Amino acid sequence: MRWITRENVKVDRVACPWLIKRFVDPDAKFLFVPEGELLATANRENATPFDATRFQEVKLNHRGERCTFEAILEDFKLADPGLERLGRIVRAADVKGQEHVAPEGLGLRAIAEGFAVLGISDEERLNREFPVYDALYAYARQQPR
Repeated sequence: MRWITRENVKVDRVACPWLIKRFVDPDAKFLFVPEGELLATANRENATPFDATRFQEVKLNHRGERCTFEAILEDFKLADPGLERLGRIVRAADVKGQEHVAPEGLGLRAIAEGFAVLGISDEERLNREFPVYDALYAYARQQPR
């Protein structure tokens, strides 16, 4: 399956592909495009759009205070306490004003910003950051709710 989001990925747009590849669609392919081209490219490529908050028609998006990672957990019925905890960390890192939901979020935000400063492609960001999410998931699985 093809998935599509805005280019220049950071927190939620790295966390979501990690979640999709690990728990939803191991063969997933990801496209990264300028925001203005997202819907047309999604239609043309038959790709599922995610984390495009300016487009109400995108189903996998922020929902209220929650981030897109949490929307994927909900829609794909991924009821794992470790993933739910990781979702709060992603929200704290990604959503301004939600930093209080997980103290680890500020560190994750700094890591994402650092990868952005490296100037590497979105695909390379996924390659380099997936191990960070593997480690965070292992950590989150060990934490109390």
